[in-house]
Amino acid sequence: MKKVMVGNHAVSWGARLARVEVISAYPITPQTQVVEELSEMCADGRLAARFIKVESEHSAMAACIGASAAGARAFTATSSQGLALMHEMLHWATGGRHPVVLANINRALGPGWNIWTDQTDSLSQRDTGWVQLYCETNQEVLDTTVMAFRLAETVDLPVMIVLDAFYLSHTAEPVDIPDQEVVDVFLPTREAHRKLDVNDPHAFGALVRPDSYMEMRWQQQEAMDRTHDVFEAVEREWQRLTGRRYGAIESYRARDADLLLVTSGTITSTARSVIDRRRERGDAVGLVKVKMFRPFPTAALRAALSGVSRVAVLDRNVSVGHAGIFAEELRSALYDLPPDDRPRVQGFVLGLGGRDVTPAVIDRIIDAVREDRPIEREDLWVGVNP
Repeated sequence: MKKVMVGNHAVSWGARLARVEVISAYPITPQTQVVEELSEMCADGRLAARFIKVESEHSAMAACIGASAAGARAFTATSSQGLALMHEMLHWATGGRHPVVLANINRALGPGWNIWTDQTDSLSQRDTGWVQLYCETNQEVLDTTVMAFRLAETVDLPVMIVLDAFYLSHTAEPVDIPDQEVVDVFLPTREAHRKLDVNDPHAFGALVRPDSYMEMRWQQQEAMDRTHDVFEAVEREWQRLTGRRYGAIESYRARDADLLLVTSGTITSTARSVIDRRRERGDAVGLVKVKMFRPFPTAALRAALSGVSRVAVLDRNVSVGHAGIFAEELRSALYDLPPDDRPRVQGFVLGLGGRDVTPAVIDRIIDAVREDRPIEREDLWVGVNP
């Protein structure tokens, strides 16, 4: 079945197809439509799930952790300050190895108050231990939501699905909705590896001594390392059933390019059109889209970018006091390449707070990189009004 829907409802339909069992959420623009739609699905019987209304995002994540600990498939959604308020509980979800799925609709952090998109909210949670998957289209949003549950429950780590506010969340596109029977084959009922059981009660000591704590973090790191291969296997299976896959990274017209753009989210779609137009003029420019930010796809990016002379990273985010976050992660990933294979990486901070990133903006970036001028600073800000 095909249905025209906004990105927020693509998340809702993905959660419904995944037969999520517990939903707990607090409304915040621009996420609210996700849980509004799910609450209606629960109310009219289309989804047999428990919908828990709470007083804050901190409580929403706490409820999801409790549900997951009891063996349920749990889901929530949020944005911006709501995700920031969840911060403490994000660590608890990861440390407890709870495969909760969270949809974060990228929205700029305050102050000043801003309801439009940038990625700093989700990227500021990069050290909490959550898998992070960034989406370009509403079809990718629905597919990734379903795949996120399979991935999370395989590696026992929580997964964050990330999509741009308004460019996806409130923009309608045709989306192919797979049959429920297909999804049930792909994603059976959750069988928790460990769970709390009221019929077999236990007491647990919550304090972890120095002789055990490092092992817990090592196990998390090992699970993250496994995620690369598990995600690839999950996508192969989804492709077999639906014909669609996305990859931790995607190369576009990159094979013979001497300049590559590195993008994530909806900026990718604009960049594709710019690349197509410039290719018609003989400009050897291509693109690498990063979908998986955590765990960072270091090996895949080294293979995709090795030997390219120039790389321009388009960051709709900033680590204040340093630079664009994808650019810095990429520089770290490429550091150990032989000097002759290591591209020159230039990072561009742009589009913060929902500012438009137009084809003309991307054209100017490509032209600036081609001029090969000395790099004045790590973070080159685009379109700032002095």
